[in-house]
Amino acid sequence: MTFSHESLAAAKILLDTKSVLFNATTPFVFTSGRISPVYTDCRRLISFPKERDFLMDAGAKMLRDSCGAVDIVAGGETAGIPYAAFIADRLQKPMVYVRKKPKGFGRMSQIEGVIDQDNLRCVLVEDLQTDGGSKKVFIDALRAAGCVVEHAFVIFHYGIFPQSLENMKHMNVTLHALTDWWAVLEVAKRDQYFDQETLSSVESFLHNPDLWAQENAHRAPQKSEASS
Repeated sequence: MTFSHESLAAAKILLDTKSVLFNATTPFVFTSGRISPVYTDCRRLISFPKERDFLMDAGAKMLRDSCGAVDIVAGGETAGIPYAAFIADRLQKPMVYVRKKPKGFGRMSQIEGVIDQDNLRCVLVEDLQTDGGSKKVFIDALRAAGCVVEHAFVIFHYGIFPQSLENMKHMNVTLHALTDWWAVLEVAKRDQYFDQETLSSVESFLHNPDLWAQENAHRAPQKSEASS
């Protein structure tokens, strides 16, 4: 498996800022009930300006190179909002953000900001993606407002669940991600961030998450939030 310089550099940033955690002996439990020896919290990255600048510069370049013309950038509530703002600034494009559901007062808006014409080419920005299911509510709202949504961007893609790309295909959206678990594991091995037992357990999980969960369910007392 080969990785780009940007993917490995982003993976190292996630490790150095403790935005990804490994714990094979006491697995994490997500809100979905899934257990995992790895956990990602990309929200932390907003507090690291140097690292954040690298990631957002790389993200903006990826969108320029891969998406063609972009008219507007949309952030998904809540973790996608700051990254959409950073990228919109670099692209010098308007920005909006999308709620998970319309607010219950005032204009009852689900989209904050201005979409003043149809067929604007919009990129949805979020922090990460596991299986992609939560993207649908944002994409549907943007399309209902008249936007053309063919691309989504995340800093981190789990990259281990087949349904992730299947969900994006069904929504007719191409996912662009700076890095994924395979790149993080590559850097963690290369730079010896963790002991061999932990690395082996994580690699086993990445190859077969469901089997790993079955074999390690008895180890998992704690619960962490995760988004998709």
